[in-house]
Amino acid sequence: MKQFSVKILPMKKEDIDGIIAIEESTYGEHHWSKDSFYSELSNNLARYFCAFDEQDNLLGYVGSWIVIDEAHITNLAVKPEFREKKIGEALLAKIFDTCIKEMVKYLTLEVRVSNTPAIKLYEKYNFKSLGTRKGYYQNNNEDALIMWTENIFWDKFKEKYAENLSNLKEQITIL
Repeated sequence: MKQFSVKILPMKKEDIDGIIAIEESTYGEHHWSKDSFYSELSNNLARYFCAFDEQDNLLGYVGSWIVIDEAHITNLAVKPEFREKKIGEALLAKIFDTCIKEMVKYLTLEVRVSNTPAIKLYEKYNFKSLGTRKGYYQNNNEDALIMWTENIFWDKFKEKYAENLSNLKEQITIL
């Protein structure tokens, strides 16, 4: 039985106040500013999406920059009370689908070494840790894992992605 329904839509200016609230609850005082998100919306390299429930309440967001054949996931966050409902995974899948559509071969990101749930999600989608950035996070000087995918057009990756997407769609409705 599916536990939740989400709509994933391109981020708009009117979403930013809600995004800042999620940023504050997720990252504390060291979060992105409103101006950063406004800038991203006019950045030709950026692809940003928001997840909403059926009543149009903002649940989370994801962003990436696409440069040639590589996408760098800049941020992915879900309201604390809606975590573990597959919303983050649905947002990640939207980035993968965007990359497939735009012929982007590789995805990369940084994640806190202590963020085990996020690391497990990324590993599920074939991200591998290829090193660390020492003291990457300003609020506590925590290290970040640098994670990359292999070429997402390789058969091995496509098969695993199709399996993950099928399992996801059994657990959550993406409208």
